[in-house]
Amino acid sequence: MRTPFRRVVTGGLAAIALAVVAATTTGCEKVDEGTFTLLTYNVAGLPQEISTEHPGTNIPLISPKLEPYDIVLTQEDFDWWVPSLDVLDFANYHERLRAQTTYPWRTDRHPGPAAVGIDGTDPERPMPIVGDGLGVMSRFPFEGTDRVPWEHCFGGADTSDGGAGDCLAMKGFSMTRITVADGVQIDVYNLHAEAGRTAADNRVHAEDFELLADYINTHSARRPVIVAGDTNLHTEPGHVMEPIHGPIWDRFVEETGLIDVCTITACEEPGSIDKVAWRNGNGVILAVDERRWEDDTFVDANGADLSDHPPVAVQFGWSRWE
Repeated sequence: MRTPFRRVVTGGLAAIALAVVAATTTGCEKVDEGTFTLLTYNVAGLPQEISTEHPGTNIPLISPKLEPYDIVLTQEDFDWWVPSLDVLDFANYHERLRAQTTYPWRTDRHPGPAAVGIDGTDPERPMPIVGDGLGVMSRFPFEGTDRVPWEHCFGGADTSDGGAGDCLAMKGFSMTRITVADGVQIDVYNLHAEAGRTAADNRVHAEDFELLADYINTHSARRPVIVAGDTNLHTEPGHVMEPIHGPIWDRFVEETGLIDVCTITACEEPGSIDKVAWRNGNGVILAVDERRWEDDTFVDANGADLSDHPPVAVQFGWSRWE
């Protein structure tokens, strides 16, 4: 069963209309179309022993609530740890998040630092103790996922350095090429960026999105793309970090040709850190029918949120032109 979405904004339809005009003027025809729902959700999967949330209790509650969505991207779904952490209850979060789902395609746990080229010798990219926390579950087929760690990070376990402990995790982005129909492949990027607000964090934050933009422009050239996840970029007007974070996001979407979903739809908090952006390519036209927070769904029996981030759902329409 799929969650019903209300078509509340015409921005997505306008984008399709413009695409149709462009396609028909070049002699193309629409040969197929469809829809899918995407959820991006930071599930707050830090070890129970250090978390300010309640992942030991909440992760199993989140699991069955993921079922209505066609594609699910998770952050802080930590899936690798050093052997000394195996004794922690945290070691089973990855499986618990998937235990009550029926997705036929899903990413495996992180293969470890050596598999993504981290050896701990770079003082600005020390050896982490958990993986990137990025997970993908899908009703549509995909083969493999590329995981790319950020080149640098700032912030250790002792947060007296002013950082947010980013170096403890293997943060970065992933790319999964998902086939939603015959001839319709979409490059789906999932990310979790630097979280702190020091000058060092700001430098690394900008580097993160430069690296991601370069990767998209190299590996997804002329292809349809969706980018979603926890950007840690506060672009809300008036936010104290907006003068720094706003230009980073603006430059990123400009360099990649992406469109922020919140520029064409009604968003509960435009500029919040959990973002979704997309672009068209290879004869595939994507349009956003709705973007909404699912904060009334991902709650416990008492109505308390299951994570410190809102789950963001987007319904996409797609069409293929030849």
